[in-house]
Amino acid sequence: MGGPGEPPEGAPEGGPGGGEDEYRSVVFDESFVRAARLQEYSAQERIADHAPAVRRRPPMRRGLSRQALALVLLIALAFGTAIYMGVRHPYQTPAAVRDVSMPLQTTVVPLAPVGKVPGAADPEYLYDHSPAAQFRIGAAGITLPAARDTSHFSETQVMSALDTVKEYLVRSALYPEVLTGGQTRPVRVLLPADQHLQFDESLSHPAADGRHAVTGWLVRFDARSVRLADPQIRVRGTLAVSETESTMLEVTADHTYVYALRPAGAGAKAQASLFTVRRELHFRFDREDVRLHQAQLSTSYVQAGPLSCGDNAADVLSPLLAGQTAKAGGPVGTDPFATDRATAVCGTLAAGALPKG
Repeated sequence: MGGPGEPPEGAPEGGPGGGEDEYRSVVFDESFVRAARLQEYSAQERIADHAPAVRRRPPMRRGLSRQALALVLLIALAFGTAIYMGVRHPYQTPAAVRDVSMPLQTTVVPLAPVGKVPGAADPEYLYDHSPAAQFRIGAAGITLPAARDTSHFSETQVMSALDTVKEYLVRSALYPEVLTGGQTRPVRVLLPADQHLQFDESLSHPAADGRHAVTGWLVRFDARSVRLADPQIRVRGTLAVSETESTMLEVTADHTYVYALRPAGAGAKAQASLFTVRRELHFRFDREDVRLHQAQLSTSYVQAGPLSCGDNAADVLSPLLAGQTAKAGGPVGTDPFATDRATAVCGTLAAGALPKG
């Protein structure tokens, strides 16, 4: 017999108590019905309006989620800010083409003493009785001015240029291996690549032609005749910054260096003497130079003494030492028709520039 509430023959096949409902696959839920593009009019609507049996429903609007909309707005804001900063940044590089370095113009003026070069066994005594008594020692004498931004260069870029110039001055005038050891690489690596050829030509074929004086690039003594009597070189000078054009920064370095020297091979008891070098150097920087930490040396004006006027100061400096006097004669004659040599220049070393006994 069937269970309670069931027909005697049992539940019909496919009913709730039986197998799978054969119409389950064609039963639509409410969301499916609402999404249908066609909708049947009611009988009342068909009678009143004589409308067709069905009508087309407008498509459902599918909007962006709040998260997606926020992400789109954030991306648009970031993109717009990047464009604005790229257009309005005051230190943006206006041109991608790098300026070519100017050839270095050099002038080296030997200073000849009037009488004998004074000397003393103690270099400190010479310094104390000379104008260099108040000079600082080594790199401490190369002081940097306060860095300020210019119209087209930031304060950071100006400071970087000043740091590069100071490093050049230290390497080219204070490194013992450069002064008497004949090394040049510490100086060369600070120059831009397009000045390397002129620098190398100056080393291989030095000449007083205004372009190829080694002593225009760096201070170099004739190591066969002199050596440093005191590694504590005295220095004093100034640095100045200016903007010559929108793409170029210029730094002018004007420093006086005073070296204590002895004859090469002489002992510590040999008399020392002082040798003075004044260098006025002009450096130029574009933004690429600032970024690469290198300096274009455009002009070099050097006065050095005591020297003899006839010496070739374009290659190495051959100082007159304690007790020596300048060679007879003035500046070497110059042929005005020659095109490969500048007019020779020589000066007289003032007595006040030498130590007093």
